[in-house]
Amino acid sequence: MAETADTKAAGTTLKIRLTKKDRVAVWWRSTFLQGSWNYERMQNGGWAYSLVPALKRLYKTKEDRAAALKRHLVFFNTHPYLASPILGVTMALEEDRANGATIDDVAIQGVKVGMMGPLAGVGDPVFWFTVRPILGALGASLAMSGSIMGPIIFFVAWNIIRMAFTWYSQEFGYKAGSAISKDMSGGLLQKVTKGASILGMFILGSLINRWVVVKFTPVVSKVEQAKGAYIDWAHLKSGAAGIKEALTQQAAGLSLDRYKVTTLQDNLDQLIPGLAGLLLTLFCMWLLKKGVSPIVIIFGLFFAGIILHVLHIM
Repeated sequence: MAETADTKAAGTTLKIRLTKKDRVAVWWRSTFLQGSWNYERMQNGGWAYSLVPALKRLYKTKEDRAAALKRHLVFFNTHPYLASPILGVTMALEEDRANGATIDDVAIQGVKVGMMGPLAGVGDPVFWFTVRPILGALGASLAMSGSIMGPIIFFVAWNIIRMAFTWYSQEFGYKAGSAISKDMSGGLLQKVTKGASILGMFILGSLINRWVVVKFTPVVSKVEQAKGAYIDWAHLKSGAAGIKEALTQQAAGLSLDRYKVTTLQDNLDQLIPGLAGLLLTLFCMWLLKKGVSPIVIIFGLFFAGIILHVLHIM
């Protein structure tokens, strides 16, 4: 794809192309993706800010630029580094749209939504749970030995990896986006969106039990245990010897308390662990589908949690 505008014979139709300078500007701005993060539309401000250089190149009138910016101010949220390939695809779709391709707002938004979910699930384990801890451990080991190179190596290596990944993944998305937009009639876009959506729902389902925790505290039963089934704290030795003995007894299977308390949550966990968290997630998704604002849902959950805690239900 040419870096500058080119012309076609027989009519000399001028084609608008994003230059490498434009794409570099978008890449640099994407560093500040979370600079205006908000609870209602998450990263939408940083996303729109990142695309401004591309939109200025592609659309010449104030009205077209305003419309393009408006369609990119809707909800957007993903891993900050994995937003780069989505930026690349979006730039390619906007470029083809500016040149007359039949790509509407729904198609562009569908690609963004279909990609941001699964990519968010990929970014956390790769960057936060693998690359960063490894570099952090290396830098910390050097720092603990008194070397100033510890924090320097961590800072330099992390940013080289981050910036290289975001640039090359954005370029990959840009080239892939061109291929997608050329096959709109063949259904490639729909297949990519559908596959990404299925993967995103799978990842979301696997993370619900980790991210959404609901605990019901009402006591169902309180049974006194037989002597020898629990740690007799009154007859333990004092000091470190008593602590060691208690830990040994606990490791052997003895209960910490004289009474075995069973809560409503214990019974629910025996039936289907994480059921309450799943139902709460589905309820929030239903509210979003009905058009309820995320801000209203967040504050609703906040106040409901306080009230239920005061009533000793949760």
